[in-house]
Amino acid sequence: MNGRLAPRSGVAFSLRKGEVLKVIDPEGGQVSDLLAFMSADTAEVLSNGRTFDYEETIQLTTGNRLWSNRSNPMLEIVDDTVGRHDFLLTPCSEATFRHFYRDKPVHRGCFGNLAEALAPYGIGPDAIPVAFNIFMNVPVAGNGALRVLPPETKPGDRIALLALVDLVIGLTACSAYDSCGGTFKPIDYEIEPIAA
Repeated sequence: MNGRLAPRSGVAFSLRKGEVLKVIDPEGGQVSDLLAFMSADTAEVLSNGRTFDYEETIQLTTGNRLWSNRSNPMLEIVDDTVGRHDFLLTPCSEATFRHFYRDKPVHRGCFGNLAEALAPYGIGPDAIPVAFNIFMNVPVAGNGALRVLPPETKPGDRIALLALVDLVIGLTACSAYDSCGGTFKPIDYEIEPIAA
C-alpha cells in the first residue's frame, strides 16, 4: 500500500506484524508525526519514556526499537537515511498555535488530524501520547534548553520501521511552522508486505 499525505493532514491504518512502514519526505524539509497502538488493546501505546529507558538514548535511528507503555517492543527502525528525529515534543495542536504562533491563523495541528483519523479505531483524543516526530530537528543544549530547527532532510529521505506486532498507526504531515521550516509539504508512505 502506498499513499501521500497532503500538507497538514493525517491518516490512520493497520500495520501487521512483519510489515515494514516506510515514511518518505518527497520534497525535503517536512516532519511527520507517528503514533502506534497495539491492535489487540489500543490502551497499549507508544511510549517515549519506555523507549528512552530501554534503548538508553534519545537519538533513535537504525537498530533502535520503539517501546510501549507496557514495556513491549512495537517497531524496529530498519533503515534511516536521516538519523535525526524527535521523541520529546507532543503533537502540535490548536493550543500550540495559540501559544507559539499568535500572529498566525490557528490550525488544529497534528493532534487534531490524528484525533480525527484514529476515531474510527475507538481511540479518543486523551489517548494520544507524545508522537515519534520523524525528521524533526530538536537539538538539546547542555543546559537542557530545546530548540526547534528546520528538518535536515533532502528530497527522498526516508525511515523504515518493521512492525514487531499488529498495530494501529497514526501518521501526519506536520502542521507546525517551526517544525517544518515555515513551509508545509506532503509526506509519502509505503507498506511493504510481510517477507515470504
